[in-house]
Amino acid sequence: MVGRMEGLILSLALLAGTVTASAGGKYGPGATDTEILIGQTNPYSGPLSSYGTQGRAQTAYYAMINEQGGVNGRKIRLISLDDSYSPPKTVEHHRRLVESDEVLGVVGTMGTPTNSAIVKYMNAKSVPHIFLASGASKWGDFKSSPWTMGWYPTYRSEGNIYGAYIRDNMKDAKIAILSQNDDYGKDFVAGFKAGLGEAADKLIVKELTYEVSEPTIDSQIVTLKASGANVLFSASTAKAAAQTIKKAGELDWHPTHFLVQNANSISTVLAPAGLNHAVGLISTAYIKDPVDPQFADDEGMKWYLAFMKKYYPDGDVKDPQNQIGVSIAATFVQVLKQCGNDLTRENVMKQANSIRDLELPLLLPGIKLNTGVEDHYPIEQFQLVKFDGKTWARFGDVLKSN
Repeated sequence: MVGRMEGLILSLALLAGTVTASAGGKYGPGATDTEILIGQTNPYSGPLSSYGTQGRAQTAYYAMINEQGGVNGRKIRLISLDDSYSPPKTVEHHRRLVESDEVLGVVGTMGTPTNSAIVKYMNAKSVPHIFLASGASKWGDFKSSPWTMGWYPTYRSEGNIYGAYIRDNMKDAKIAILSQNDDYGKDFVAGFKAGLGEAADKLIVKELTYEVSEPTIDSQIVTLKASGANVLFSASTAKAAAQTIKKAGELDWHPTHFLVQNANSISTVLAPAGLNHAVGLISTAYIKDPVDPQFADDEGMKWYLAFMKKYYPDGDVKDPQNQIGVSIAATFVQVLKQCGNDLTRENVMKQANSIRDLELPLLLPGIKLNTGVEDHYPIEQFQLVKFDGKTWARFGDVLKSN
């Protein structure tokens, strides 16, 4: 008798479409009867190297799919190159992937400034540039960039949720903002101010930025505290987020702190900063937290822990970047299943635009992926969470982004 765990693994195999296809299909660059070649870049070195684990998790997921027989009998080969989160390197590597390696498409490239550097090139070459590890709202511009699609809920929409929450629930708010000085930070801040509405200029008392290459942002935190703010919005990445939490605690500054989801990992951000300093943080979530007791018996979480143990034993199961990487890869595998034996770049994009109510093992209950030719935002739902010293506790309803 197949147990519950085995049943979940079987369902995932069916999701991947691991039924051997008859030889002979319609192929574009990077596809044959036996192989599907895709590419991406990730920051395996440099200031955001902690996010490179996403690429490793995706590689591990494809290894699992290949071990199960591949997708429609074809093995997936991922070329994942290190761009150090440097846009010039991203451009160089993607030219190689498209013009030399001749990949079928680019899947899961990390970063907003890095993807911004290649979006025009990828669309000019008519190469799928999809499920990007970035929540920039620009990836939904299907008119200018029909070959591009994000994966995350958008940064602008997430920022909007925080701003609206403050507007509706916090009287006498005096807001300080710290953001990364690039498209990533600017998108969050634009959404945040839109959520605050007409009162934004009155409520925001200080706004500072930082460069991703800065070794520390301690001086910015000192300045923000001196502003008299009682609310802090951090539109940052992991390293700066940890430094912010730690320095605020050392300064005995305790504003209501809103921290973006992309930098709210307990193991890689909150723990290094000091969990005692992180109590009361507010963020959002759309994936299940491995340390949350409510998911201890969750079948999707059981599958994930078993997957990590076998295919990526060096990966931190508590790091949400690994869950995101796995989920991005699983989304692409679904697209390949829908492609059948038509593995042209045109059909890959057609199927990426045709995702309907896709549920993945690691997403929160009620969150489903949907896309369309005029809807390049696969995930448009998330939930507010608050850190209680041990885990992120969900509160309120699942929210639909605007």
